[in-house]
Amino acid sequence: MISFNVPPRVGTEEQYIGEAIRSRKICGDGQFTRKCNAWLEEKTGIAKALLTTSCTHATEMAALLADVKQGDEVIMPSYTFVSTADAFVLRGARVVFVDIRPDTMNMDEKLIEDAITERTKAIVPVHYAGVSCDMDTIMEIAQRHNLLVIEDAAQAVTSTYKGRYCGTIGDYGCYSFHETKNLSMGEGGALLIRDIQNIERAEIIREKGTNRSKFFRGQVDKYTWVDAGSSYLPSELNAAYLWAQLEQIDKIQKSRMSSWNLYYTLLEDLQEKEKIELPVVPEECMHNAHMFYIKVRDLEERTRLIQYLKENGVNAVFHYIPLHSAPAGRTFGRFHGEDRYTTKESERLLRLPLYYGLKEDEVEKIAFNVKRFFGA
Repeated sequence: MISFNVPPRVGTEEQYIGEAIRSRKICGDGQFTRKCNAWLEEKTGIAKALLTTSCTHATEMAALLADVKQGDEVIMPSYTFVSTADAFVLRGARVVFVDIRPDTMNMDEKLIEDAITERTKAIVPVHYAGVSCDMDTIMEIAQRHNLLVIEDAAQAVTSTYKGRYCGTIGDYGCYSFHETKNLSMGEGGALLIRDIQNIERAEIIREKGTNRSKFFRGQVDKYTWVDAGSSYLPSELNAAYLWAQLEQIDKIQKSRMSSWNLYYTLLEDLQEKEKIELPVVPEECMHNAHMFYIKVRDLEERTRLIQYLKENGVNAVFHYIPLHSAPAGRTFGRFHGEDRYTTKESERLLRLPLYYGLKEDEVEKIAFNVKRFFGA
């Protein structure tokens, strides 16, 4: 059986984890955490990057930094993971869902402005499959209405929009290093902070509301509780695992992109015959080969294809159930406007296996079985 996902492992993870253990500093903000933060800052040009225990927690930190409160509203797509909404629901905000674009599966930027009310606090674009949203339009709307932009870039580490890294364009960006992502630390993430004046408070929130970071830099002679916060600091063992992959990111990305491109080449004739639709990457976007998906006719056909692939040794999966259709989505949010594409397109989308180290003959086998299902 070809697995849908295999967590990335480049071979030096155990060495670095051992170094972390021997350093007797495993609770976080040791040498490997600092290396990962610095790498992200240098790579993306962001003012500050802070590793977190998850992308969920990075988004929670962003909600705290944005001072999201009871009664505020936050605009986002319904086609996303629950964490995107949870971070703001925990602050007492109401989530306002808008429809997606059928080409990229990203939030339709043309629908955002109509969803804005006097209670709107932030816009949360989600860069689905590592393909950026139309950030020029989103930023222009946010600036005119004095709103914050918090990028859910969980799937978009190293992806760019017009040459700028996803996660660095809005006020805050949130990355994921979960085991299903291009780069992994098991469970983990990072918060990217664009504006220097927000860094100190972010460090305080991340350290349980204390000024502990300033203490360890020698800026204060003792640390104390100064703000509301939580424990968002990951273990040094997780950071050591991630550092091994950051060192070899080019190798990882080359493998993933090779698989992505091979899928596209092998399945393009099915698209030409209008049997499936392939991913769309706008000209201004550079994606990171986070996932390869196809769209079939409808839910019934997708269900049959998943079963067919399973019977032929391939584990393929579908993705999100739209949040507005979930019990909690109906309780904590509302869908603004018409659901023209969110539900329809989500029921057509099927994700094929894609991970670092997926072999060329495995991609060929998967594509062969997809084509055979359609009689091609």
